[in-house]
Amino acid sequence: MKAWLVLLAALAFVISPFVVEGFAGFRPDQFPIPQDNAPVQPAGYAFSIWGVIYLWLLLHAVLGVWKHRDDPAWEPTRWPMIISLGVGALWLKVATISVIWATVLIWVMCLSALWAVFMGRQGGPKWALAWPLGLYAGWLSAASLVSLGLLGAGYGIFGDALFWGWVMVLVAIGFAWMNQMTFVGVWTYAAAVAWALISIAVKNYPDQWALAAVALLGAVLIAALAVRQRSQTS
Repeated sequence: MKAWLVLLAALAFVISPFVVEGFAGFRPDQFPIPQDNAPVQPAGYAFSIWGVIYLWLLLHAVLGVWKHRDDPAWEPTRWPMIISLGVGALWLKVATISVIWATVLIWVMCLSALWAVFMGRQGGPKWALAWPLGLYAGWLSAASLVSLGLLGAGYGIFGDALFWGWVMVLVAIGFAWMNQMTFVGVWTYAAAVAWALISIAVKNYPDQWALAAVALLGAVLIAALAVRQRSQTS
């Protein structure tokens, strides 16, 4: 039953961008202090990763029903993914209405996805179980912090957009490092976070070259950790 619920939630999640038209990120005027070209945001090309995430999650869900319905290694990942994908199916619509609630919900998506990766990190086959979940959770880790940074800057909490760009990039590096240390062998988590950090570096160079350099360094460190883990476990 839970395998079927994961599939239904994945289908709803994949279909949602076609139902909610015209969403291309938070609008600057959704914040009391308009956030136009904020340093915390990735370059536009980075969001193309969603194509890979959608397809891989859908394949994961189909295989979960078809071949791994009663697999004990898959079972603990299912409730977290039902929650994450179910909330994700509603997220785009919420994001057009409320930045605050969208930020709350993306953190629900992120934390439940991280829990799914943790529960499935040693199961197999990895390409069907841990790796698609890792890519999804990695991108959500970055996206959740971007959303939090936009919220902080947009409401003028503690500092401006550049301040929040620095805070969230540094937090993202530490958060991803901590998670990747737990997700040994799930290299896709590091790949997604590195992709996000590189795109932030691209977005900020050359105007904010120091922030771009730190984001790029963070991407290299996270990727190097995943490579080292693979070499140690192979």
